[in-house]
Amino acid sequence: MTKPQNIIDTMRALLSDGSLLIRQEIRLARAEAEEKLGQAQNGLIALAASMIIALVALLILAQALVAALANIMPPSLAALLVGVTLAVIAFVAMHKAQKDLKPKNLAPRRTAKSVAESTNTLKEAI
Repeated sequence: MTKPQNIIDTMRALLSDGSLLIRQEIRLARAEAEEKLGQAQNGLIALAASMIIALVALLILAQALVAALANIMPPSLAALLVGVTLAVIAFVAMHKAQKDLKPKNLAPRRTAKSVAESTNTLKEAI
């Protein structure tokens, strides 16, 4: 009579542990999703900032062209240097923003790993 009771208790404990594990996995997935959402938000902010910087660079480059045509040298070279520098900064910022927004960087890796480990643990328990 004790053996069937032990089996029932073991099954109850296994179901309870499995239920707890599932709840913990859901909490982990939710936390990681919030983190990835923040990362996507930061990427979008960086992309918007790089677009504003690119617009400023275009304005300065346009000013440099006007100054070059009007004065035919030195002030326009300075404006051109500033414009090119801002264009490079915008390019670097945009490249980083695009990298942050790639789907592989937004995937919930820790949750996937934890689910796989939990699945293996449950398989071993059964």
